[in-house]
Amino acid sequence: MFSILILTKNEECNISACLQSVTWCDDVVVLDSFSTDLTCQIAESFNARTYQHSFDDFGSQRNYALDHIPFKYAWVFHLDADERFNNALTMECERVIIEDRCSAFSVPNRIIFLNRWIKYSTQYPYPQVRLLKVGEVRFIKAGHGQKEDHLLRGVGYIAVPYDHYNFSHGLAAWVQKHNHYSTEEAKSIYENEAGTLLWSDLLSRDSLRRRRALKKLHSQMPLRWLVKFFYLYILRGGFLDYYPGLAYCALQGFYDLLICIKLRELRESGCNR
Repeated sequence: MFSILILTKNEECNISACLQSVTWCDDVVVLDSFSTDLTCQIAESFNARTYQHSFDDFGSQRNYALDHIPFKYAWVFHLDADERFNNALTMECERVIIEDRCSAFSVPNRIIFLNRWIKYSTQYPYPQVRLLKVGEVRFIKAGHGQKEDHLLRGVGYIAVPYDHYNFSHGLAAWVQKHNHYSTEEAKSIYENEAGTLLWSDLLSRDSLRRRRALKKLHSQMPLRWLVKFFYLYILRGGFLDYYPGLAYCALQGFYDLLICIKLRELRESGCNR
């Protein structure tokens, strides 16, 4: 068995469905960032253990949970409130835990938008580290998100995906959130753009290293927002996702356009790195 950790803040529209997908687990932990809605009450109605901690960034929040919350099991799956677990993924997690060959495992996610799985334009499977052994993994901030750090025994891969409803708060909320994320991404690029791109990483067999190298290369491209739309909609086959794919690719291009404009503002203002 393994524990489930869910980070929340004002997720009353999502938390019930998320918790319903993990009712099989007898150690569900919600680390809340002082929600002002019914998130915590709903979580407690599902018998989830609820803790509170002010949010700085995703990396430090996950580290806080690993350092201060007594989990029942040695392995923890990090799930977000707008994500849904499934039985096949449960079985696969239990299998790799028994084998115990790595410190963590990356897992793909199926993004659901306009009631459709956006398979092509989301660069599926696009895995992220979600299942890990307590005491063997740390996280650090990376842009608006996080990346794993100090893994004792490396990262494995689970092929079974979970579902991600990242537009569940509505399009207006998505735009507001990504306006904030674009500021964080622009700052991260500006502070690290002097770093060297290792071209060998682009050809690496490690999907995480390859993805990060591609992201750094993409950040250095002129008109990156237009490049991203073309890449997702044409080269990745986003047109096969029909209208939801077109809308999704347009939103991703818009997000990158915000990053480009804010990055130019930082460069022209001469902010100290």
